[in-house]
Amino acid sequence: MCGIVGAVAQRNITPILLEGLRRLEYRGYDSAGIAVLDHGSIGLRRSVGKVAQLELKLAAQPLAGQLGIAHTRWATHGGVTEANAHPHVSEGRVAVIHNGIIENYEIIKAELLAKGYAFASDTDTEVIAHLVHDNLKHGVGLAEAVREAVRRFTGAYAIVVFDAQAPDRFVAARIASPLVIGLGLGENFVGSDVAALLPVTQRFIYMEEGDIAEITRDTVSLFGADGQRRQRKIHDIALHPETAEKGQYRHFMLKEIFEQPVALANTLQGRIANGRLLPESLGLRAPELLRQARSLHIVACGTSYHAGLVGKYWIEQLAGLPCSVELASEYRYREVAVPPDTLFVTLSQSGETADTLAALRHARGAGYLALLTICNSAQSSMVRESDLVMLTQAGPEIGVASTKAFTTQLLAVAMVAAMLGRYRGLSAEREAEAVRQLLSAAGAVERALEMDGAIRELAELFVEKHHTLFLGRGPMFPIALEGALKLKEISYIHAEGYAAGELKHGPLALIDEDMPVVVVAPNNELLDKLKSNIQVVRARGGRLFVIADRATGLQESPGTTIIQMPHAEPLVAPIVYTVPLQLLAYHVAVHKGTDVDQPRNLAKSVTVE
Repeated sequence: MCGIVGAVAQRNITPILLEGLRRLEYRGYDSAGIAVLDHGSIGLRRSVGKVAQLELKLAAQPLAGQLGIAHTRWATHGGVTEANAHPHVSEGRVAVIHNGIIENYEIIKAELLAKGYAFASDTDTEVIAHLVHDNLKHGVGLAEAVREAVRRFTGAYAIVVFDAQAPDRFVAARIASPLVIGLGLGENFVGSDVAALLPVTQRFIYMEEGDIAEITRDTVSLFGADGQRRQRKIHDIALHPETAEKGQYRHFMLKEIFEQPVALANTLQGRIANGRLLPESLGLRAPELLRQARSLHIVACGTSYHAGLVGKYWIEQLAGLPCSVELASEYRYREVAVPPDTLFVTLSQSGETADTLAALRHARGAGYLALLTICNSAQSSMVRESDLVMLTQAGPEIGVASTKAFTTQLLAVAMVAAMLGRYRGLSAEREAEAVRQLLSAAGAVERALEMDGAIRELAELFVEKHHTLFLGRGPMFPIALEGALKLKEISYIHAEGYAAGELKHGPLALIDEDMPVVVVAPNNELLDKLKSNIQVVRARGGRLFVIADRATGLQESPGTTIIQMPHAEPLVAPIVYTVPLQLLAYHVAVHKGTDVDQPRNLAKSVTVE
């Protein structure tokens, strides 16, 4: 949430900041702003709306300088107004951008008001600018002023600050919200994500929890809150700037849907040899810990939570181990009973999701056997703080609505389930069959993508609808939940996912000719039960859209449309049946004219509670 970018250089950094904002716009797009040290004074431009609006303002009122910061906002405190947009400036001297929430800002604000500071916004961020300014009045340098300020804060934050009277540097600090430093020649940068800085560097330092960085053109100095110097590794990132571009596609979401076969194939690499899975790919201690595990506890948010729900079916089927799945935002605030030798598993695209990261940190001292994270970001906090790691290989995902990150998570969970099964009596033959099915996933998804044209036409029937039900049974129930989430996220149509057998317990009351019902129907042992559920809907006049394996024998009839799917192996069917639901949501949103990649009120990486 919120995009941060900063730069200090020997050239005009305004174009660099703007390009960084464009690449970070998926993180927040309520408003945008930039502050540049321009001939000794802070030049500030802010606008409501997207980065394009800020660019228009800069075209009319240009800014140029060699030190500056910029921000795209996802509103938490205060409405979407220019006054609440970042950066915030104190007394014409200190400029600040901020991602996160300062939970005790009201107490600090009251103190600053008593000292005579005037507040121009409703944000928690403005207290940072004024508090740093107040500290500077005592004659300390900028790094010390920021260090003294962050000692006062409770909450999660990533901040970048510069002082007009120290024109050669800026200071960055982070707690529970990501920041990365980009290293150049005679210039250095900071951003929320490496994607923002790829056009100017491929060398990065990932700031860790509690780090404070003082950054000049030629130096980067890292300290803890105690003032002690910290050392951090420099990473060379091989990503090309074009990986964050749409290319031939109209939207990032569509590009990322079509990248799924490659992402799935990449996620399998290094995890299979001679027809068997390699538990060591999770970490050197993985064989020992997987053998010892007697139950699992999966914790995640949003789309990742749905991946966990599917994983529960696989883990109990292949490994015979009890598995519970919980929303991270709920897990954090209840007393959890931890059975002996329970493996704690987190799923996250970014590895910085605030609720999931907090759950992981709580779990560290809660008596779990070990912590395993399944994640798409190799340098994220969750990866660094876990005992075992399964990295998905989805590549950068820019669209807010997760697609390839979800399907690669599913594949990763399936691999973990089969790895666990090896130590719980899964025969070599059954493991080999599971591997064969996993290896079929990329090809099956590629065939499912051939349905794009047919689903584009089908989507027109949903444009004027206000509600949709999604139904599935077994592991397809979480896929129905995910299909509903995708539709509501980007088309703003109210949608709900249900276990098909639950229709008679309430949702059936909603069925009429104006309520589309989307059913996912692979050819499995639950098909006959699902057919009965379909008949119940038809008997109430419901309009059915059934996404079905060709082998099911389901036939179209008045009020029932059959979307025929290529065959998918049972283990990977949840992955494959996700694809038409993604395409349906995408094309409905395009037909409706909504903002597909940046849906209202949402942000990609949820780094606030």
